[in-house]
Amino acid sequence: MTTKSWSGRWLFAGCLATVLLALWALMSPSEAPSPSPVTVVSRPVALMPLAAAPAPARTTPPSRVAPVGVRQDYIVQAESVEVARSAVVRVGGVVTGELSIIRAVGAALDDGELEALQASDVPRLRIFEDAPVQASSGHLPETNYPSEVAASNLHVGGVTGRGVTVAVLDSGVWSTLGPLQTTPYQTPHMLAQYDVIQARQQSTYSQTAALQNYSQSINDLFGHGTHISSIIASSAVATSGNFQGVAPGGNLVSVRVLDSTGAGRYFDVISGIQWVVKQRLRFNIRVINLSLGAPPQSPYWDDPLDQAVMAAWSAGIVVVAAAGNRGPQPMTINAPGNVPYVITVGAVTDAYHPMQPLQYQLASFSSAGPTYEGFVKPEIVGMGGHILAYAPNNGTLAQEFPQWVGPYDDFTMSGTSQATAVVSGVVALMLQVNPYLTPDQVKCRLMSGAHPAVNSKGNLAYTVFQQGSGLVNAHDAVYGTATNCANQGLNVALDLAGLQHFGGRANRDSNGNYYIMSDQKTTTCSGGGLLGALLCVVKDVLSVIPLLLDGLFWNGSYTSGSGYTWSNGYTWSNGYTWSNGYTWSNGYTWSNGYTWSTGSTGTGTDVVSQQ
Repeated sequence: MTTKSWSGRWLFAGCLATVLLALWALMSPSEAPSPSPVTVVSRPVALMPLAAAPAPARTTPPSRVAPVGVRQDYIVQAESVEVARSAVVRVGGVVTGELSIIRAVGAALDDGELEALQASDVPRLRIFEDAPVQASSGHLPETNYPSEVAASNLHVGGVTGRGVTVAVLDSGVWSTLGPLQTTPYQTPHMLAQYDVIQARQQSTYSQTAALQNYSQSINDLFGHGTHISSIIASSAVATSGNFQGVAPGGNLVSVRVLDSTGAGRYFDVISGIQWVVKQRLRFNIRVINLSLGAPPQSPYWDDPLDQAVMAAWSAGIVVVAAAGNRGPQPMTINAPGNVPYVITVGAVTDAYHPMQPLQYQLASFSSAGPTYEGFVKPEIVGMGGHILAYAPNNGTLAQEFPQWVGPYDDFTMSGTSQATAVVSGVVALMLQVNPYLTPDQVKCRLMSGAHPAVNSKGNLAYTVFQQGSGLVNAHDAVYGTATNCANQGLNVALDLAGLQHFGGRANRDSNGNYYIMSDQKTTTCSGGGLLGALLCVVKDVLSVIPLLLDGLFWNGSYTSGSGYTWSNGYTWSNGYTWSNGYTWSNGYTWSNGYTWSTGSTGTGTDVVSQQ
C-alpha cells in the first residue's frame, strides 16, 4: 500500500473522530456553573444617618462561599423569636438555638435556604453571619495591681466585694479552683458554671445543668478564663500580706464561651449573655466581664453582640469590656467595647516598676478611640502589663508559653483583657459599698475618680482617645459622689427598640487630627433678613469647633516616655460631659470618608478573641 493511500486514510479517520467528538459534546449535558458567592450579614459600606424611626430593613450579609447543600451557621433576627424561628423553618433551615435577648435564633442554612430566607417578606428580618470570637494576652513576677489601683487599702477596711457576683464570659475556670475555691469568709467563690458550647452541642446539657443547680465543674482547657477570674477575685494572700485579687471577697459565675484555643462565636457569646441576664437575680450578678472582642463590622446598634450587651446594661448589669489589643492607632476599639453605654477599658503598664506611678505608661498595644460613631473610648484604663494570676499549668496557653508559667500554678499575661478584669474587680468593690448604684452611676463614679496622666504643665500626657478619664482608682471610685456624668443624652431603651441611635462628639479634621466637637450653642436668635434667618437655623445645632489648647487634639502618635503624674482631680473635659450622645437625625455626619471592612483576615474581622 502506498504512503499516499495511508495518508488519506489517516486524514479521513481524523475528520471522523472530530465529527464524533463534536456530536458527543452537543449531546452531553452541560456542567452546572459553580455557585456564586453568598453575601451574609447586614454591614453597611459607610455610616449614614438613621431616621428616628427607621423602616424595617432586610439586610444583605457579607460574602462567604459554601458548597451547595452544605449548611453554614447564621443568626436570624426578626420582630420576635417566634417569627424568626418560623421563617427559618419555612425555608427548610434548621434552628440551632434561641437568642431571645435580641429577638433572634441561631440557624443552619445552605445557600438555597439562605437565598429563600433573604427573599421572604418577614418583618424586621436581619441575617448575620455567626462570626467567630476569640481572646488575647501575654507577660511579670508578683501581683501588685490591687495596690496600684488603690484596692489593697480598702481590703484592710473590709471592702472586698463581698456579696457581689461578677459573671466572667471566657474559656471557663480550671477544675482545680485553688484560690478561687473559697472567699476569705469561707464561702464559695464560684456560685455557678455554665458551658454555652456544650449546651449548643448537646441538647440535654442545659436541662441537666439546671437540675444540678449549675454546680458541675467545667474545666478551662485554654487558661485565659481562670487568669481573668483570678485577677478579679483571687483570695490568695501574697508574702506581703496583701490579697492577690482586686475583689477577693466577691463571687464568680463562670460562663464558658471560648474553646481550648481561645476562639469562639458570636452565637455562643450572645447566648452566654442571655443566660446571665436570666440568672442575674438568682446569683446576684451585678457585673459582666467581657475580656474578648472583634473588630467592628457595622454601627454598634446593628451588631448582634452589641445589641446583647446593651440589653444586659438595660437589665441593670454593669458591663465591662476590653478595648482591644490593636493599638496604639486611632479607631481600633473592638466590639463590644464600641458600645457607647458600657465601660470600655484600655491598658497601662508599670514598666516593671511596681508602685512607682511616675514609671507607669500607656501600653503600646492598647486600642484607642474614637469609635466610628464618634464616641470617646476607652472610658478608663487599668493595669494590664505583665499581670500575674492563677491559671492552669496544663492549659493551651501554658503549653504554648511555658516561659510565663510560675512555680505556684500562676501565669503572666499582658492585655486589655487583664486591665478589664482589674476594673471589674473595682466595680465589685463599689457595689459592695453602694449596692443600689445603677450601671450609669457606676460608670460616672469610675470616670470621675480616675487619675489621668498629665505632664509637668498639667496637660494630658495621653489624649482622651487613648486613656479616657485616666487610670482607675478604687478608693476614689468607691467613695466618690459624682452623679449624672456618664451616658447623658443616650437612651438605651430607644436604642434597643430601633427608634433612635446615637453619635458622639469626636471628629477628624482635614489634616487627620482627631478632636472633640464643642457643645457651644447660640442662645439668642435675633436680627432680620438672611443673616437673622441663618442665626435661627444654627441655634441649638452642634458646633463643629475644635477645642484648642486643652490636649484633645491627636494625630495618632504614641508617646512611650515616662515621668508623667497620674494626677488627682485634673479636669480635661473643659466643662462639658464628653459622653453625651447625639441622635444621628440631627443632621451631621462626622465619619465622612470611613468605610466598614467587608473582608476577613485571619482572626481579625470574624473572630472574637480574648483581649
